[in-house]
Amino acid sequence: MSTRAAAEAWESLFRTQSNLMRRFESGGDFAPLRSREYDVLFTLSRAREGRLRLRELNEAVFLSQPSLSRMVERLEARGLVAREPAPDDARGTVVVLTEDGREMQREIGRRHVRSIRRHVGGALTEEELATLTDLTTRLRAYRP
Repeated sequence: MSTRAAAEAWESLFRTQSNLMRRFESGGDFAPLRSREYDVLFTLSRAREGRLRLRELNEAVFLSQPSLSRMVERLEARGLVAREPAPDDARGTVVVLTEDGREMQREIGRRHVRSIRRHVGGALTEEELATLTDLTTRLRAYRP
């Protein structure tokens, strides 16, 4: 495996993700939220009981800790998440998806999945989609 091949593969993956995200955003997939706000709701919706420690949430999304904290404050003000003290750590915070947040995530998610089907599923066969899923899963799991 050459360094060049690895760099070209990464560049292709990164540019494809950026291109698709621009399409999703311009199509209004995430309205009335921003894509990163939706990512927070989506991540919480997949967590056990819709709750994660702030630091766990920070590990799952692509935001700095201060930016995530400010975003959680904005989402809390809109009633989409709630913050609670961590039961086993007085300094820790748990972020919880509220019922309004869960409903917002589902509404946006349904629209977004249709857009994913159009932009991703329309370009690739079932077999190619399975291969892409396998490759990206392996990349996420790999720890040299």
